[in-house]
Amino acid sequence: MAIQKTNLRRLLATVETLADLGPEITAEREFPRTASATLGLIMQTVGAREGALFIFSDRPAMLSSVAAGGFSLFPDTAIIPLLPKHVHALSTASGPQPISSATWENFLSSNGNIAPELFRCVVPLKVGSKLVGIIALGRREGDGAYDLEEFESLKLLGHYVGVALQNYVLSQSLQQRIAENLRMLASLHNFYDHTLHAFASAIDVKDPHLHGHSLRVGRYASGLGQALGMTDQEVAGLRAGGLLHDIGKVTVDKYIFSKNAALEPREFREIMDHTTIGHQIVHGVEFPWPQIPEIVRWHHERADGTGYPDRLRIDEVSLPVRIVAVADSFDAMTSNRAYRSSLSVGEALSELVRLTPQKYDPSVVQALLIQVRSDAVGRNQTTFLDENLVCNIAAPDVDQLAATVHHKATSGRFLLT
Repeated sequence: MAIQKTNLRRLLATVETLADLGPEITAEREFPRTASATLGLIMQTVGAREGALFIFSDRPAMLSSVAAGGFSLFPDTAIIPLLPKHVHALSTASGPQPISSATWENFLSSNGNIAPELFRCVVPLKVGSKLVGIIALGRREGDGAYDLEEFESLKLLGHYVGVALQNYVLSQSLQQRIAENLRMLASLHNFYDHTLHAFASAIDVKDPHLHGHSLRVGRYASGLGQALGMTDQEVAGLRAGGLLHDIGKVTVDKYIFSKNAALEPREFREIMDHTTIGHQIVHGVEFPWPQIPEIVRWHHERADGTGYPDRLRIDEVSLPVRIVAVADSFDAMTSNRAYRSSLSVGEALSELVRLTPQKYDPSVVQALLIQVRSDAVGRNQTTFLDENLVCNIAAPDVDQLAATVHHKATSGRFLLT
């Protein structure tokens, strides 16, 4: 009868501990505090004077303490490296295991910064068959051994502690993965930038007159995006779109680019097809910047619907497309071609203003004027214009062009929506 009363008291104590564990495990606070409170409840339930809670990590295999109590000497973080045999023994143990001088080597190694001989009992904490940690208990009150009833209590309590420990490990792992993903993303952007740079150079290699064209369009497009107040991610997408806008030209016969006479209809059709062919190339690629396919396809569309390949008007294409269209046209005008010489920066700007807003987005042309003016007065930290171009237009002349764009865009005569 006395034994039954003792067992009942232990059962009630276990149930009470379970009731107390719930709030402790789910409390919104730093996990070390939760771990310390949880360990204290378990030690109280089984009458342990000393105890520690360890987390298991498998790469490399080791136990690291997150809470400890009662030991006269215990490191801030106790580390116990494990051999494969130790991991196997803990993972396959059916419940709490008594530890003695003759058996501790079956479960723990002596290569850490804490002596395993301090422990009298280990409770493997598992979720399913996966080891997530252990509870290691030292001496009991009165130095007695842990009996079967206490092992049963520890087995039941250990299940809940194991789940809490697993949740903590998963949250830590998630935070680590997020940090790693951010580092990888930065590396990925660098990788994309170098790779797209190489693609752009390969696109332009067919014609010496095109040398550097895609690189400059990427540069101008990103500068226009900055002038328009776009985010760093959006600016990066503009640069990528500019680098790849002519990717369809890799299929165009080389002789067409160097022809210094008027193109035949078939030849012009082949040139025009570079937009749709380029779109076919890139539309299935998962870029970090989803606007790239539309930039590749529509950078020759014009505000009044006279462009190609789909004859879209300004309200039917996105701002990134309109930006690359201006960047592409500006570089084309200021570069030599087989059939004509290049325009100066001032001449190219005047021509773009003349064609705005019929052909180009006024806000984007204004952004181009802002960047060129900043170059003219030495305000840009990084020069906007390509190093081979000379800014031959003064700031007051740029201001006059900007006023003309504003008047034309707001007068109603050429307003396009």
